[in-house]
Amino acid sequence: MSALPAPLSASTVSSLPMQRSRGYWTSAMLRFTRDPVAMGAALVVLLLIALAVFGPWVAPADPYQSSMLKRLKPIGTEGLPLGSDELGRDMLSRLIVGARLSLFIGITPVICAFVLGAAIGILAGYAGGIVNTAIMRTIDVFYAFPSVLLAIALSGVLGAGVVNSLISLTIVFIPQIARVAESVTTQVRGRDYVEAARASGANAFTIVRVHVLGNVLGPIFVYATSLIAVSMILASGLSFLGLGVKPPEPEWGLMLNTLRTAIYVQPWVAALPGVMIFITSISFNLLSDGLRSAMDNKG
Repeated sequence: MSALPAPLSASTVSSLPMQRSRGYWTSAMLRFTRDPVAMGAALVVLLLIALAVFGPWVAPADPYQSSMLKRLKPIGTEGLPLGSDELGRDMLSRLIVGARLSLFIGITPVICAFVLGAAIGILAGYAGGIVNTAIMRTIDVFYAFPSVLLAIALSGVLGAGVVNSLISLTIVFIPQIARVAESVTTQVRGRDYVEAARASGANAFTIVRVHVLGNVLGPIFVYATSLIAVSMILASGLSFLGLGVKPPEPEWGLMLNTLRTAIYVQPWVAALPGVMIFITSISFNLLSDGLRSAMDNKG
């Protein structure tokens, strides 16, 4: 019969290496980096952001320079690797420079709606009672209209232009984010640590700042990230309908509009802005899914 191992002495225990447990955000980031699909989508998003920032310096030609002699050249033409548009402008340069305006119109409304919608939803969720009812029933009014129709109606009332498009899309997304914020805040409001903080005499502002925000901003942020793809499509749709960016600015939705008459002449060239919109939208969708999986992991 084998002998039992000798108990560890105090000096031996003290000499053992200490392992620090990972925090929630560190663990979530580690899970995210192990997801190849999410990392690929993140790399594409970073590339698009780099094009948006450095586009004017990276573009091989002037995106506004037109030439009637170079109208609707096919992909692979010498000096025009992605062909030219209906005015003879270099498509590659316009797609690169157009990333700045397209991403700006797609991301900015979501950021503004995230700030305003989260504030409204957290207020409604934490206050409860009549305040919650009044705010959320007002929010429900916006759900009577589909997002596309509401964005078109608001842009039609406000008029065409970048600023008005930003305002319209922000108004469209505020109710959606506010509903998510109210839902998660209502769940957190009943937790034991919130009740303990309230019993200790902490005021509402301190409780929200210390105990509520850290637990609700993550789910709200993940949901807002998923709206960027929708915002990109809606912003491009507004420009396609003439309610967004005005010519001659290079914006992918507007480029689709101006190239629609060339679909029978150079279909591949005319489809390039739509391909960029699709790649951007699917990348943000996959990025959002990866963030949700990393943050929802309970293991």
